[in-house]
This record gives sequence, C-alpha cells and structure tokens, in this order.
Amino acid sequence: MPAIVLVGAQWGDEGKGKATDLLGDRIDYVVKFNGGNNAGHTVVIEQPDGSREKYALHLLPSGILTEGVVPVIANGVVIDLGVLFEEIDGLEARGIDTSALKVSANAHIIASYNKTLDKVTERFLGSRKIGTTGRGIGPTYADKMNRVGIRVQDLFDESILRQKVEAALDVKNHLLVKVYNRRAVAVDEVVEDLLQYVDRLRPMVTDTSLLLDTALSNGETVLCEAGQATLLDVDHGTYPFVTSSNAISAGACTGAGIPPTRVDRVIAIFKAYTTRVGEGPFPTELNDDAGEFLRKQGAEFGTTTGRPRRCGWVDTVIGRYATRINGVTDFVLTKLDVLTGLETVPVCVAYDVDGRRFEEIPVSQSDFHHATPVYEELPGWFEDISACRSFEELPANCRAYVEYVEERIGARISVIGVGPGREEVIVRHDLLEGE
Repeated sequence: MPAIVLVGAQWGDEGKGKATDLLGDRIDYVVKFNGGNNAGHTVVIEQPDGSREKYALHLLPSGILTEGVVPVIANGVVIDLGVLFEEIDGLEARGIDTSALKVSANAHIIASYNKTLDKVTERFLGSRKIGTTGRGIGPTYADKMNRVGIRVQDLFDESILRQKVEAALDVKNHLLVKVYNRRAVAVDEVVEDLLQYVDRLRPMVTDTSLLLDTALSNGETVLCEAGQATLLDVDHGTYPFVTSSNAISAGACTGAGIPPTRVDRVIAIFKAYTTRVGEGPFPTELNDDAGEFLRKQGAEFGTTTGRPRRCGWVDTVIGRYATRINGVTDFVLTKLDVLTGLETVPVCVAYDVDGRRFEEIPVSQSDFHHATPVYEELPGWFEDISACRSFEELPANCRAYVEYVEERIGARISVIGVGPGREEVIVRHDLLEGE
C-alpha cells in the first residue's frame, strides 16, 4: 500500500484531527512528521451512551485514539518531553491505551533554554513580533539547522548529552545575559531535566523510517499527518509569519523518511470559511459582526493556546494554491454547518491590489499584504444540516455553495463536515480507494 499525506490547506485549525479519526479504523500507522506542541487537534468521539468525549491533542498523532493504529512521532518533529508525557498521562487517565506509540531516535528535543529564548526574543521584537506560541519550536529548529541540536538518541548517552548542552549554551548564555538581560542557564540544570524522562522514553524509541518502510512493504496503510498548514509552511507559506517546518505534503518525505514514490494520495482539509492565529496578512479577515459570528458559531479558539482565532470568509485563491503546492487529490470540507443561518455567503475568488486583479497569490509579500478580496455572493441556507449523511440531503443552496467552492479550488471535495461529532460527515468519494 502507498502512503497517504494529510495536510491543512489554509493557516491551520481546519480540522485535521477529525479527518484522521474518520480514517482511523482503515489505516495501520498515523505519523506526525513536522512541528511540535505548537499546534493542536481536537477530536470529538461519541460514546455508546450517546455522550461525547472531546480530546485535545497537541504533540501526539490523533491516531493515538484509535485502537489497533500505531501512532508515530517521526524525525521531523521537535519534542517537548514534559508535554509528551503530560499528554500521555492525561489520555491514560481517561482509559486510552498509548503503549503502541513509537518515537524517532532522530527527532529533536526542545530544551528549556529553547523555550526561554523563544519568549524573550518575541518580546524583544515588539511590534515586529511573529506571533509564536513561545513553546521553543523555532529555536529548536534553528539549533537543528545550526547542528547544535539535541536528538532523542542523545539522551541515552549522558556524556554526549552533556557535551551537546554545553556547546549549545556556550553561545546562548551570552545572548541571554548580554543581550536580553536574563540569567545564564546552568548545564547541570538542563541535563538533569532531560535525563528524568529517559526510562519512560526508551521503550518507545526506534528507527521510525525503517519501521514505516517495512509497514509499506508489507501492504499496510500509512497516514502522514501534517502539523500546522500550507500557508504556515516555512518555504511556501506567508513568510515570515509561518511556522519553522515544512507543513506541505512534500514535508512528509523528509519529516518521516518516506520517499516520494511511496506517496499516492494527498488529502487536504479546507474549512468552509477561513481562520488563522498569530500575526500576518489575511485578505478575507472580518473585524466586524460577521467575523464574531464565525468565531462564536465555530468555537474558534486555539486548541493549544486558547487564543481567539482571526476569522474571515472562505478564500478560494488560497484553496487553488493549496491544490497546486500539495498535489491535492481530495479535499475534506469542514465546518460547513457554521455557515447555516446566513442570508448570503461571500466567496473570495480573486484579489485586488491597487487596481490589479490577481487570480493567484501574489509572489510579492507586499502585494499580498495589501490584497483586498474580490467576492462572489452566494445565497445562504437556514436548514439544520447536522443530520445530513448524503450530499443530496443538503439544502439546494448549501449544495450549490459546495459545488462552487469545489470548482474554484480545482480538486474534488470528497468529504464534508456538517457538525463537530465523529459521525457528522458526508462522504461523497472514498478517501482511500479514490472512488
């Protein structure tokens, strides 16, 4: 079986966790291949008694919730060990078995000094801040590129670990003390902090690239799940207001050690409107009652940070870009139900920049920053769609909205989310079979 890649098509928070969970009982491995605990997935699972259990995942792959699936944290992830075990303990306390989790020996570790530097640097930037979560993600990736990072495997050799921490702090302490007026970080303090996790971590650690290659060769299905989203990709997003890793489909190859010839399908999650957290340009952003309507109806607050998300109408220019840059074969349209009750639903089809029309995202950051949306207004619907399980059951105006967006973004919409529950979806085309 080939590998499948699941990505976010906007600025994140599109509902990737729900899509992964939807596929859960038909896949064998779920792989987190980039990012850290700066992005979260929320999965809602209906219980036998009809109640709903809500799980907020930050570092663990959402496949951890599905029995029989092997969840994998691959080499492209940066790991805060405190967060990892706090999340594991939280799930275990709720009866979720996490013993199948595998962690790459080559994944990098977020040390305490990375978090300190992340926070003080962001404060130092003032009005030029990027809008990071302050969790040490960026500094850890910077250490990785500067070849002074600490990997999971380093924790099992205390001598090597100490040498690497000393090398990293040699420069960082100068920055903390002389530039940011903070206290120096002691080597012993960092080493002691990291070593406390060794015994619990050891059984999970393996060569995950080899593990996944073996699984694929044996005909098993591997789903690679991106953290963050297309417009937050460090190379192809709205730089510099991006994350520090590759969140597009190609990132699965380097982040999980899977060659591109193994990837067969790319599933992109596309919210029926648009949101983002943090700084940066956002052409369809609404700073009015309509934006507040979307925020309240969609419960748009960050899974990891709790920050209110910026909200705006759907942007098909971004959708087309996501299709092209990821090679999208199928879209999952989420939160369609949030648009219920609107007289009209605007759809952004192009941008206007100083009188020039752009059908695609401008290559110039300045042009994108000054882009204003060109809208087409579609009639809305007032019927409750949460009980619909086939496309034909949706109101006519709702179907027309989906078909119009589908045509503009250039790839088929195969699944539609009509509510927050695990079962509240419409499947138009099978995501795994391609039919």
